[in-house]
Amino acid sequence: MLEELWFNVQYGINHVLDINAYDHVLFLIVLTVPYMFKDWKRVFLLVTVFTVGHTLSLILATYGAVKISGNIIEFLIPVTILIVALFNVFTSGKGAQKEKIGILFISTLFFGLVHGLGFAREFKLLVGNDDNKIITLLEFALGIELAQVIIVFIVLFLGYLTQTVFRFSKRDWIMVVSAIVVGLVIPMLLNSPLIK
Repeated sequence: MLEELWFNVQYGINHVLDINAYDHVLFLIVLTVPYMFKDWKRVFLLVTVFTVGHTLSLILATYGAVKISGNIIEFLIPVTILIVALFNVFTSGKGAQKEKIGILFISTLFFGLVHGLGFAREFKLLVGNDDNKIITLLEFALGIELAQVIIVFIVLFLGYLTQTVFRFSKRDWIMVVSAIVVGLVIPMLLNSPLIK
């Protein structure tokens, strides 16, 4: 029982930290980069909203309630990352990330749904005909959340270092990191099956 729990949690952690599927990490980077350690509650809430969306779409796909073409999802995943990165570029230094529950939370939930659908096929293979699909899913979601917290901490720590030790302005930090992510996402977008 405990072995199975750890396997599913680890599977969730590896899903996020997989170097070959770095789209999840890129999304977390652009989601986190506008914030500082003092904003940790808001960042944690955003990341949790993403996990909720991810888990919800996995539940719907696993039980056959939703079926969307893999080609559409492979196109939408880089689009979601690009939207958040460009949002950062155009709003850096303007405090748009401090809004109550606005476009950022709604879009983060939507992006979580999209990213979850991207993983649905692999997840279905993991659970197979298992009766405890929901338990497996929750254990997997816990692993995702743990991995996301690790990435968020690293991004916040690097932001702290660059802005205090290397004296980068917050605006420059957001702009540079978001621009790098845009540069990494455009080839993903151009290589997606819908565009090729």
